[in-house]
Amino acid sequence: AEMDLAYVCEWDKRPKSNHCPSIPLVCAWSCRNLIAFTTDLKNEEEKELTHMIHILDTEHPWDVYSINSGHNEIITCLEWDQSENKMARFKGKRSTICWYVGFSLCSGHEKKMSISLSCEEKPVSMAVFIHRAQVFTEHVFVSGVSNFSEKFSRVKFSPSLTLFGGKPMEGWIAVTISGLVTVSLLKPNGQVLTSTESLCRLRCRVALADIAFTGGGNIVVATSDGSSSSPVQFYKVCVSVVNEKCKIDTEILPSLFMRCTTDIARKDKYPAITHLKFLSRDMSEQVLLCASSQMSSIVECWSLRKEGLPVNNIFQQLSPVVGDKQPMILKWRILSATNELDRVSAVALPKLPISLTNTDLKVATDTKFFPGLGLALAFHDGSVHVVHRLSLQTMGMFHISSSQRPTDEQAIKRQRVAGPSVYFKAMQLSWTSLALVGIDNHGKMSMLRISPSMCHSMDMNTSLRHLLFLLEYCMVTGYDWWDILLLVQPNMVQNLVEKLHEEYMRQSAALQQVLSTRIVAMKASLCKLSSATVARVCDFHAKLLLIAISSTMKSLLRPHLLNMPDKSPGDRLSEICSKNTDTDIDKVMINLKTEEFVLETTTLQSLQQLIQWVGDFILYLLASLPNQGSSVRPGYSFLRDGPSLGMLRELMVVIRIWGLLKPSCLPVYTATSDTQDSMSLLFRLLTKLWLCCRDENHPTEPDDTLIDECCLLPSQLLVPNMDWLPISDGIISKLQSKQPIKLQFGKPPSLPSHSVASQLDIFSRAPGQQKIDHLRRLHLGVFPTEETKSCTRCGCVTMLKSPNKSTAVKQWEQRWIKNCLCGGLWRRIPLSFS
Repeated sequence: AEMDLAYVCEWDKRPKSNHCPSIPLVCAWSCRNLIAFTTDLKNEEEKELTHMIHILDTEHPWDVYSINSGHNEIITCLEWDQSENKMARFKGKRSTICWYVGFSLCSGHEKKMSISLSCEEKPVSMAVFIHRAQVFTEHVFVSGVSNFSEKFSRVKFSPSLTLFGGKPMEGWIAVTISGLVTVSLLKPNGQVLTSTESLCRLRCRVALADIAFTGGGNIVVATSDGSSSSPVQFYKVCVSVVNEKCKIDTEILPSLFMRCTTDIARKDKYPAITHLKFLSRDMSEQVLLCASSQMSSIVECWSLRKEGLPVNNIFQQLSPVVGDKQPMILKWRILSATNELDRVSAVALPKLPISLTNTDLKVATDTKFFPGLGLALAFHDGSVHVVHRLSLQTMGMFHISSSQRPTDEQAIKRQRVAGPSVYFKAMQLSWTSLALVGIDNHGKMSMLRISPSMCHSMDMNTSLRHLLFLLEYCMVTGYDWWDILLLVQPNMVQNLVEKLHEEYMRQSAALQQVLSTRIVAMKASLCKLSSATVARVCDFHAKLLLIAISSTMKSLLRPHLLNMPDKSPGDRLSEICSKNTDTDIDKVMINLKTEEFVLETTTLQSLQQLIQWVGDFILYLLASLPNQGSSVRPGYSFLRDGPSLGMLRELMVVIRIWGLLKPSCLPVYTATSDTQDSMSLLFRLLTKLWLCCRDENHPTEPDDTLIDECCLLPSQLLVPNMDWLPISDGIISKLQSKQPIKLQFGKPPSLPSHSVASQLDIFSRAPGQQKIDHLRRLHLGVFPTEETKSCTRCGCVTMLKSPNKSTAVKQWEQRWIKNCLCGGLWRRIPLSFS
């Protein structure tokens, strides 16, 4: 199917009388895959409208965080900023901008900042955050290129305004209904600079507006008074700070009349302009317009071009124009227009900035569909069309009631006559354009997945290449990749993980280091989708924890003298451990400057829980070596992973030195013999295993003596049970079948456990066992009394408030304030559920 329904979420017992057809709804989708949307609930007692804003994570759509706007004015605009930590809400008469911190929403911190600004008491027509960052552009038609820097180029995009040193300034720009433009800038000290200016001398009503940004740091505003017989006006807005005051300069750009109004036959057929959108926030030279009547609509796509100004022959003879001397003007040209359509109710535009120059337009129009080349139109008859962003040709269709509706055409007609149809009032495409969310006129939220092939038959390899390309894009940009997982089938997982690793290994060493944790998190989320690879999820999460512990412990080491060579103690430790292949831990230790490892004893003691996990993990891995044929056991992939074993070996050396300073920080082992030096034994076996696979190109099998020694381990030391991460209770692994899932806001689904998840039940804790804080490695008891938060992606659980006073542990905890190890956002778990 080109488009199909993944899940629907509806409100519990919502009476039909509460539905307000005249009120427009808005929604916004952040690149962290958080969705914010409004509803139009009528208060039963007071008969007044209450405008609510709801925020949810696409992986847990039932877990909705609702905010009462506290007023009965319509919310005209919701916007996420580019860092996706802040959201602005703009309402009717006065413009109230509330900044909600995204990660706080999920963990339940009530951290809000509300700034009220009056725009001369006029309602806001459109508002966005000012541009702050460089833009990654996809090169759609570059194939066979392996280097990420060639696949995804960073377009030099100047911020709208910079502070000292070139740091982008935070702020927003709003256009009011009376033709004013208001800019508010937030200084680092919390002071707000505000300025309001008229867009042009002849102020007129602004019924519709949109805002885009140019590469040079300017802002382009498009406005319409709502009548198709009036021109669509464009303005350039330049913002600056002069003497601690915000200054706005505006300049008029060429305007346009819609093509349908210049045609005499259709002049009065579409009296109103209902939608005005730039094709992208970063594309100020392409605009989409929709004109409508009561029953039908027409959509047009326009492009701003530089054209040579024809010179009259008389002047040509006097002074011939040669080459570059020809005068140039900017002119709007129509790219494409649709035939008559049903009345459009909502438009969703792609967010991916794709490099399409004018020469590419022909290629782009003829090319097969690529995510990001399509935009979505929703109609009052309940249908949704995905059309090409430039040619406006329909590439895919979906009908909201298609899951229940009969196939017989006559029955469909009867059904439509029976009552008002369900249609989307607000709609947004995800950041990869593989998913579409719609809020319909009954308040339900529908999540649709969009096939990358659309109306073209696409073989498995091409489909895999598209998904791989977008996974790489998310890896480079740091966007969340949940919407890509929607289209991954279980039989694709193994292939995608291998190809992703191959592409990663082709990158430069510096880039590999930057992306090292992101690719591990990506592999973990992919492996969760197939029963053949689900056991590897535990390994990837353990690897993320190992990388984090290793970098934290190495960062605590300090050079003995300040004017030391440029290598840090952590780098020297890695270098010495990789060169010295001795199996005796004390001989490796002799080559190190132990004074660099000196830390306060209180700091060392506070790290004991993390040190204990490293010790337990090494013992567990070595004890499981004789069972290495079983790939379903967690830890299996570590037995062949040279770099990870090398990392564990380095940590053992560090822990051994710290144990001389503070013996109680060492990992505790239960040994059968009092004279057993457990760390020396484990280091010897670990080194032997590491030597087998440290050369990735020529790994060797562990010899029989090593396997025999590992067989004896359980009789020498008590092998611990490892606390693997639980399988997340999210929706993604339950969407493998093509049957849509029906959900209710506020109620976790009681869906049967997915076969993939049930396979890992052997690694999860029984209900009567102790819960664990997966980041602090602390036991929380069977019924935790402390409030906890859980990762929306991997299910990692940790306490909401820190019980620690030590600086080193606080540094460790600060790393996970915004995001989990895997990059997922936090959400609060009520005590009754934990």
